[in-house]
Amino acid sequence: MRNILYTTIVDAVSKLVREANTLLPADVLGRIEEMRGQERSPAALNILDQIVDNVAIANECDLPLCQDTGIAIFFVDVGEDISVDGGGLEQALNDGVRKGYTDGGLRMSIVDDPFKRINTGDNTPAVVHVRLLPGDQLTITFCPKGGGCENMSSLAMLSPGQGRAGVVDFVVDTVRSGGGRPCPPLIVGVGVGGSFELSAILAKRSLLRDIGERHTDQFYSDLEGELLEKINNLGIGPMGLGGSTTALDVFVESAPCHIASLPVAVNIQCHSARHQTLEL
Repeated sequence: MRNILYTTIVDAVSKLVREANTLLPADVLGRIEEMRGQERSPAALNILDQIVDNVAIANECDLPLCQDTGIAIFFVDVGEDISVDGGGLEQALNDGVRKGYTDGGLRMSIVDDPFKRINTGDNTPAVVHVRLLPGDQLTITFCPKGGGCENMSSLAMLSPGQGRAGVVDFVVDTVRSGGGRPCPPLIVGVGVGGSFELSAILAKRSLLRDIGERHTDQFYSDLEGELLEKINNLGIGPMGLGGSTTALDVFVESAPCHIASLPVAVNIQCHSARHQTLEL
């Protein structure tokens, strides 16, 4: 059994949440710069230039990439031979968020109840998804998820007979209805199968893949390519001002499902696609 100190997790998560909010992953920035070379709309080019400039300023000045520093989402892989010494894992994550958001001057966006709407004042509680795996490693991935893009996400329980065409139509219609509100260019995560809740988790987890990383199954790789082409043909463009750059990539993940169901979830990510991983 391997012990990890509670305070070690708190301190590591505090640093993680601050860095993730100020540094755009290189693969995302690279795709934005690539799309600049293909874009023909003057308005779209202007927006893409501003996005690249914003990334540079955030890096140079150690400032958040976006004023919406999001709800704290964690995907945590926990080795079965790990013990947290001095407290619980989920509380350590929340204490790390509390410390990182407070010390980093990041915006507090969480309210304690969906109707009473009183701000918790420290951006907790976080949303934590845990997988138990063999071994003694602890891997923590943090994804601050902004409200604008999260609000444009959607889920449907299709009938199996609607098949691939029904999934394609639902994903494209979801992006179309969102228009410029989720701050495109987007990364579109799609979860197909599983159950009502699993499809949504699959969609969100898919957003952690590197830009350009295709699904290992050719069927789903082809589906990702088809969806990306159809979404960019919508003409929504950067920030909804028109152009061919509506999405940077589309990722699809799947899971076995009930014979009577075809769940499909679409989780929209804005161009500020922030996430980082640490291992302890």
